[in-house]
Amino acid sequence: MTPATYRVGIDIGGTFTDVVFLDDDGNVITEKVASTPHDYAAGIESGLTALLGREQLSGSAIQEIIHGTTVATNTILELKGAHTGLITTSGFRDVLEIRRLRMPVLYDLRWRKPPPLVRRRCRTEVSERIDYLGNVITPLDLRSVERAVETVLAEGVEAIAVCLLNAYANPVHEQAVREVIAAAAPTMPVYLSSDVLPEIKEYERTSTTVVNAYIAPVVEQYLHSLEAVLERLAIDAPFLVMQSNGGAMGAHAAAEKPIHIIESGPAAGVVGAAEVAQRLGIGDVLSFDMGGTTAKASMIEQGRFDRVNELDVGAGINAGSRLLTGGGYLVRVPAIDIAEVGAGGGSLVRIDPGGALTVGPESAGADPGPVCYGKGNTTTTVTDANLALGYLNPNALVGGGLAIDRTLPLEVIERDLAGPLGVSMADAAYGVHAIANAAMSRALRAVSSERGRDPRQFTLIAFGGNGGVHAHSLAASMDMTRIVVPPAAGVFSALGLLFPETQHHYVRTFKRAVSDVDFGELDGVFSGLESDAAQALASEGYTRRISLERYADMRYAGENSELTVDAPPKHSLATLVESFHAAHERTYGYRSDEETVETVNLRLVATGHGDAPRVPRTLSMADMSAKPPPPREVYFGPELGWVRTEIVRRSDVPPDGADGPLVIEDYDATIVVPPGARASREAWELIAIKLAAPPAKEGTES
Repeated sequence: MTPATYRVGIDIGGTFTDVVFLDDDGNVITEKVASTPHDYAAGIESGLTALLGREQLSGSAIQEIIHGTTVATNTILELKGAHTGLITTSGFRDVLEIRRLRMPVLYDLRWRKPPPLVRRRCRTEVSERIDYLGNVITPLDLRSVERAVETVLAEGVEAIAVCLLNAYANPVHEQAVREVIAAAAPTMPVYLSSDVLPEIKEYERTSTTVVNAYIAPVVEQYLHSLEAVLERLAIDAPFLVMQSNGGAMGAHAAAEKPIHIIESGPAAGVVGAAEVAQRLGIGDVLSFDMGGTTAKASMIEQGRFDRVNELDVGAGINAGSRLLTGGGYLVRVPAIDIAEVGAGGGSLVRIDPGGALTVGPESAGADPGPVCYGKGNTTTTVTDANLALGYLNPNALVGGGLAIDRTLPLEVIERDLAGPLGVSMADAAYGVHAIANAAMSRALRAVSSERGRDPRQFTLIAFGGNGGVHAHSLAASMDMTRIVVPPAAGVFSALGLLFPETQHHYVRTFKRAVSDVDFGELDGVFSGLESDAAQALASEGYTRRISLERYADMRYAGENSELTVDAPPKHSLATLVESFHAAHERTYGYRSDEETVETVNLRLVATGHGDAPRVPRTLSMADMSAKPPPPREVYFGPELGWVRTEIVRRSDVPPDGADGPLVIEDYDATIVVPPGARASREAWELIAIKLAAPPAKEGTES
């Protein structure tokens, strides 16, 4: 009998590091260990070692590893990146600080821009000028380049970003600057904007190139430390990293352009949710991922998730209007459209000066964690409130692997919340639960009703360790009636890492009025991108099964933002324009057949497909959940109060359904089914929950 081989997904969260093994037959085994913020590789090594030992496997049983990491994001948030220098065109030294003159808050006079990632004395100018067509107007002054290089090297920089005016149209001057740097400092990492982002818009290109230079040395060192872990465990398998856009890329490519992996963990969950939607034949879903630090939401329509073309990293709550941007560091890369709020199981709860409960965005993290972990935290978290309400196992989490103390959070809630507010402990804890839901519903509305969609027409797919606990309340607050909780819900993002194919995204500026576009020239630009893509995929072993998708960024002349539409090879220009009109009407509510339509950028998504399908037809979970405890009292709000509730395992839920109230305890997550709802176990070991339809509102049809 041939020994089983596995693909491995590893996802680092703020509280836990999740490891999932998946074989070709769909058998899934998982491990959940505490994250190690001082050295994330240590937590990964602990999880891999535990799983290999428990299953009596050698490193040779692993055939592929895909990783979702927060290292790039944390490097920016904590301002712990490389000491970076910037060389730019004379007169553009302060582009990083001028930014786009947008503010994330309209009336807060105390708000301050985040500090630039390159200090002013490390930003230098060179004499040169290229116009938007790529013509050299002022030749590059090599003496000014030598002075600029001497200046930044004297500052002790560890990486250099080069961003010259209109280099996207002609990179010759940037390439010459790189040669001068290489002669003066051969080992210095250098990042050209014409390589990182050959796209129009000066601030966006400069910011993206600087962020890449700032995080690349840190990410490269981190990935090397992971490779050392794999070597110690005798794992010799391809090592891929999840991208923000929903595809995977090789670790070497991720080290060169880490801007593509900033939202790698959250993206994996959305990819997994899209697969669940396909398995159930559901067209439209909202994915909801609640972890220890944040909650994330995304919209999937007709099996496809939306992508945006830029991220505002470190902007805090990312669930407001698309116009209220500018609070973080802009990175112009394709990414799955995800709204995120600082509310998770580890979010800290306090009473503000006005006497109101507040939840997050600060988190207890993995160390010390919630009060119930008994590691020294004395501030209530959302997890502590859920424990007090009876939603969570009062003795242990993670299938019994994480012992907890229920008495500690009860004492803290009574002391810090219930007493000062003059309410019962249960009502204080339920208030925490409700306020966390209110914060998280902002993320769900940001990707549904604020996008012109009716959430009542969607199914909520909830995952993350706490997703199944809050799903019923969130769905009810938005008049949604159907919830699906996937298998391995607490480690679902790690499972979702194993679904996407290897993928590369390319962009070139092609700014033309459509009436002036030469179709042959447009096709030639796409062909050039396709040639680059074929070379990149071939270097990763993909030469036969490759798919290429063409897109165009378009807008009405005079608009400052674009919409991305499909631009397949056989599209006529008239069809392309009509696609844009339809997209504009769907997004903004109107179309204008009189306005001039122009193309701005051309995009290519190149995907390499393996010989075997990446998503199994069936999933089989090793049942690691402990024997369910006896029924317990669970608090379902002031109206219902405490209700005696059956506790079951996922495998105990019958396919034909069971009525709530129920608490379903998995190894890695908990699902709460309220009174009046009905839960059933469906294909792929999914738990589907049907909520009672909301009462018809006065003045509406039933």
